[in-house]
Amino acid sequence: MTNRAAARRYARALFDVSLKEADPQQVGREVEAFAELLRTNTELERVLTNPAVPAPRKRAAVVALVERLAPSAVVSKLLVLLAERDRLALVPEVAAGFRERLLDHQNVVRADVTSAVALPEEAVAKLQASLTRATGRDVLMNTKVDGSILGGVVAKIGSVVFDGSVTRQLERMRAKLAQE
Repeated sequence: MTNRAAARRYARALFDVSLKEADPQQVGREVEAFAELLRTNTELERVLTNPAVPAPRKRAAVVALVERLAPSAVVSKLLVLLAERDRLALVPEVAAGFRERLLDHQNVVRADVTSAVALPEEAVAKLQASLTRATGRDVLMNTKVDGSILGGVVAKIGSVVFDGSVTRQLERMRAKLAQE
């Protein structure tokens, strides 16, 4: 099993347990906080993800961290389990997988929106409303600027792309003229 598949399984199990035994949003924040701790503390990350360090030592370190950080019982159990199985390197992917499951549960979808110039807040709000109508879900937008699209907007939601860029329209016109 690949690391990504394993992380998805851990995230799914964590989400299912958090729905029954804890506040899923709090659990998500706690897993994110531990992943951020690993990202920002390279020495700690090196020790906890190094295969040369025995799993019992990693478990002891995680137990000590859990006592100091005091996360919920659900997150504590997960972190200790990952330490015992020498899978702490999966924590960032588990956090990402959990976040996606939580958004799905809340009927929220992420949209990456690219425009040629920075969009005013009013235009962002209108675009968000349009994407909400198109998807039937609340939309969490991430906007960026890319001058290469010349104008218009490209919105990507999952594997679906809404391409309203000037570049794409010019490509269509070029193809149509080439056919005729």
